[in-house]
Amino acid sequence: MTFSDIFKSSFLENVTSVSLFDMAIALLLAFGLGIFTFLVYKKTYNGVMYSAGFGVTLIALTMITTLVILAVTSNVVLSLGMVGALSIVRFRTAIKEPLDIAFLFWAIAVGIVLAAGMIPLAVIRSVWIGLVLLIFVNRKPHTNPYIAVVNCSDHAAEQRAAAYLKTQTQRMVIKGKTAQKNAIEVNFEVRLKDDNTDFINVLSEMEGVQSAVLVSYNGDYMG
Repeated sequence: MTFSDIFKSSFLENVTSVSLFDMAIALLLAFGLGIFTFLVYKKTYNGVMYSAGFGVTLIALTMITTLVILAVTSNVVLSLGMVGALSIVRFRTAIKEPLDIAFLFWAIAVGIVLAAGMIPLAVIRSVWIGLVLLIFVNRKPHTNPYIAVVNCSDHAAEQRAAAYLKTQTQRMVIKGKTAQKNAIEVNFEVRLKDDNTDFINVLSEMEGVQSAVLVSYNGDYMG
């Protein structure tokens, strides 16, 4: 055994397996595309409560994925160990918005593609995905469903309220009804003709109508 063999280290040999220039370019691009993903997420978010932490996570996830794939592509043995190590990772955070899953996969995909050296694919497709999301997610057609919750004192008032809603909306369907003594609550799913919601004010002032509430509806009740 020679003197050089004593200080020989496989760890030190792997230091130069990925050049500093490649690392700098990949991480800078990952940071830039991560910010772009974050801005698109912030612009298209339409949930109940915006989470700035999730947006920052998209940036970090893009850079971390790039870092991991750079290491994996530089060493076959390391790639096998990395697969085993990552297989024990479990994510327990519940995804509240279905669109958040798309952003998570977007960030991971960008990191993988960048680390693989396919820079034009990562940049061009990221811009394309961002434009598609900005166009389709931000569309707010007048046919969005709303729920009109109307409390009436008797059946006659219910009939008048239903007839009035039918004339003021594009489409009206009864989704639920609760009847108690001297009180009837009816849930109408309505599609508005335009952005004008003044009809709900008139409805609340009709004879026999105790209250009228209009809320947007996308699967959950949201104000």
